[in-house]
Amino acid sequence: MTPGVLVDCAHISCAYDSTYAIKDVHFTMHTGDFVGIVGPSGSGKTTLLKSVLGAITPVHGHVTMRPGLRMGYVPQVESVDWNFPVTVLEVMVMTRAANGRIPRITKEERASALEVLEKLGLSGLHNRHIRELSGGQQQRVFVARALFHRPELLVLDEPTSGVDVRTRHELLHLLADLHDEGVSIMLTTHDLNGLAAHLPRLVCINKEIIADGAPSEIL
Repeated sequence: MTPGVLVDCAHISCAYDSTYAIKDVHFTMHTGDFVGIVGPSGSGKTTLLKSVLGAITPVHGHVTMRPGLRMGYVPQVESVDWNFPVTVLEVMVMTRAANGRIPRITKEERASALEVLEKLGLSGLHNRHIRELSGGQQQRVFVARALFHRPELLVLDEPTSGVDVRTRHELLHLLADLHDEGVSIMLTTHDLNGLAAHLPRLVCINKEIIADGAPSEIL
């Protein structure tokens, strides 16, 4: 791959049955990028994200990742069962490799998880059940979960969907801080004014790429 490239979607098309969700999409993510994928409902934002994550395989074209690239994923909050009996710490360590051992949290894993929680303003909440948290805290827990293995690329699906204005601002500041620390970020959003307009780079999609550049140039 070209030096500095993390992800290269080379003219990919993805379909469900015989219906194309995205078609001939060419998109490149570089080290240090902070990219928002924007578009209306049904435009293919989540499909593009899934192809980058390797959850679906394009029917045409291909996705190339930098060898050894560490990725973290934050799902939509609506997709999480907040009544599932699990604590914040248990959510954090769910992403670890089992390695055939008893799924017990090691001292090292606990220390690493607590360090990330403290960094994200969640210190002291590790034994709290996830349903007892505020909306902003719940979103931060899943960002912390994605950061547990120190990813180089953080991928978020509609991170401000279903959250209040205060949580949206908190998340935007958090992502900006992570980006300043060297984490590359890709997210999908339909929130043009509250989130997308504040990002360095936007990729507008409606089954195909409509525009790619700074918000001031393309919105």
